Amino acid sequence: MKLSFTSSSLFATLTLLAGACSSVGYDDPNRVETLTIDYGSTDLQTLAAGMVESLIVAPALNYLENPGKGDDKRVIVLMGGIENRTSEHIDTSAISDKMQNQLLKSGKFRFVAAKAGQDEVGDQVRFQQGSGRVREDMQREFGKQIGADVVVYGSLRSIDKKKGSSIESGGTRKQDVYYQFVLKCVNIDTGELIWIEEEELRKTGTTGMFGRT
Repeated sequence: MKLSFTSSSLFATLTLLAGACSSVGYDDPNRVETLTIDYGSTDLQTLAAGMVESLIVAPALNYLENPGKGDDKRVIVLMGGIENRTSEHIDTSAISDKMQNQLLKSGKFRFVAAKAGQDEVGDQVRFQQGSGRVREDMQREFGKQIGADVVVYGSLRSIDKKKGSSIESGGTRKQDVYYQFVLKCVNIDTGELIWIEEEELRKTGTTGMFGRT
């Protein structure tokens, strides 16, 4: 009997083989990630860590006086936005969330809610006061929030350069990406810039004729 190996059966066989080679597993979230030259988890962690360290040791942010703060002189921070000026689709809020988490754990800073959090707070206060479902002695009111001392905001930029393959390069292509992360801290009372820091990253990659090398 003569066997017939059609294109459909070949596709089915390859699909089965591909499935048999697939695997999923957990890995160390702090491991250096170099799957591609694009912005990744290690870049996020590196940029955030450098800024957090600088903010914690900054003399201008040891404490800020304000009559309404009482004995707690920790700096009250509004974490502003980080503008993405790169050519990649980067969720920069992940950087600010990472930083805010580490700064809060340092015990040196206090944070007030940004716009998204304020919308949620406003909705909850209106619910408590107007729904008739919350005990009167436990209803929250507007006008009792603490005010931020400073605003932290910044931008993430990149310069991306590529060199195409050539005979001289042996058919390989090279890519270089430079990231510049700048954060600023402004005193809300005076409008004074009291802290600024810059973190830089450079990543290079080489792609050969048969894939990345």
